[in-house]
Formats: sequence, C-alpha cells, structure tokens
Amino acid sequence: MLENDIVVFRGGGDVATGSIQKLHRTGFKVLVLEMEKPLCIRRYVSCAQAIFDGEIQIEDFIAKKVTNIDEIKECWKDGKVPVYIDPKAEIIKKLKPMALVDGTLAKKNIGTNKQMADITIALGPGYEAGIDVDVVIETNRGHDLGRLIFEGNAQKNTGIPGNINGYTTERILRSPDDGEIEVIKDIGSIVKKGEVLAYVNDKEVRSELDGMVRGMIGNKSKVTKDLKIGDVDPRVNKRNTKTISDKARLIGGGTLEAILICKRRIEDGFRNS
Repeated sequence: MLENDIVVFRGGGDVATGSIQKLHRTGFKVLVLEMEKPLCIRRYVSCAQAIFDGEIQIEDFIAKKVTNIDEIKECWKDGKVPVYIDPKAEIIKKLKPMALVDGTLAKKNIGTNKQMADITIALGPGYEAGIDVDVVIETNRGHDLGRLIFEGNAQKNTGIPGNINGYTTERILRSPDDGEIEVIKDIGSIVKKGEVLAYVNDKEVRSELDGMVRGMIGNKSKVTKDLKIGDVDPRVNKRNTKTISDKARLIGGGTLEAILICKRRIEDGFRNS
C-alpha cells in the first residue's frame, strides 16, 4: 500500500499548472519545486510566479511560496499549493512522496528517475517510459495530445508551436540578444503587427501579427539570445490570460489518470520494472 497522497512537481509553469490544479482539486497534497528565478511566460497561470509574488491565485486555487517543511504542511492545511525553491528536488528524500511529476518540459532528462518516488511521470519528450519513469505523457498538440505512454517516448520536440488561427512560429517572441528585458507591452495588451513589445539591450522585439499579448516574461528578467520570451495570440480575449489553457487541462487529465492507474497497479502488487 502507498503510505501518503503527496505528489511533487518539478516545475510550475503554465502547462504543469494544469496538472497541479487537477490533482489539487481531487484531494492530493501537491508540492511544486522551482528554480530561484523561474522564467515564466504565461505568468498569470503559472504556480512558479509565486516565487516572485509570494502568492498567486490561479482560477480556484492559491499557490504560495514557502521556505521549509513546516510551511509546506501549513499550506496543505490551509488548502493551498506550496511552491518551494529546490531545483535538485532534494526535499523528496524527507517527504517521500507517493508520486513525482517532472513538469519542467525541459525536453531533456534533468535527472528525474524511477527511484525518486513510487510513481514517476514525465510530461513531454526527454524521458523513456518504463526505463526513466513509469509514464510519459504526450504534450505535442495533435491526435495524441495527453496520451499515456507506458513504454517508449513522447514525440520529439518539433520546434514548431501549435497552430492558432493559422499562425504558428509568428506567435512566438524570442530574445534578440543576451541581456535584461525591458517589457513595453505586458500580458493582456492589444497589439498590432510591427509594434514594439519589448527591448533587450536596445534591440527591438516586434509583434509579427495583430492580436493580444498572452504571455510575456517578467520585466527586468535576464534572458539569452533566441530564448522564448513571450507569445501573441490572434484571438483577442483577455479572459485567456488568466485561465488555464485547453492543452494544459488535457495534459492535467492525463496526469491524474496516470497516477490513478499506477496507484492501482502498485496496490495490486505490480509496477513497471
């Protein structure tokens, strides 16, 4: 039998937050592990933003920055999701969670392995199901989005963003240089094609389409050349800036399903070897 209902997430970006919300709402004790300065794009719907703001409300739940185990437990008692700076996931040795979800979407193996928890799950490419983790969940838009993979890998990173109203790569904003970003048009701004949205070292970042800034990295963040720093949505609906996306929700359903399947298998005396 599994001894607790703790689920630890490595990474609290917008896609992972869809899974975090799903597990939190269904009664699991969720802990989010983040870097000291996470680079959030969709900041209003990312648990990671709590590192900067101290606390953030995302739809029907609150994510709160914590600094120790006592504060983590207090968060759970208060019905909140604790967010803790621990990029190496060292706290799992003390908490011994039922499940560990790698939600960093790093697209490479950052060290998550099957020895870290009874149930291990990775979102997207970089891990092999059955070898590195128990389950990999497909994150690429299309027919297989959200599919559970028990043996093998997710689709490789295509580098091509999802199609929204006929736009793909045009939607994405990338840094023109290494340096500090000066944000001119933040999340929710209505913009025109060619409009300057930000500067990095006095180099302009312009929109390639008419629409709304749906995601933008925090002002004064340190960025590197070609790093994704934001995106423009051709659908102008400000509600979308503060609600979890369809993609994140679907992946969240897959994460919940994966945990329940693995939990049942363990309680029946079976686990992928």
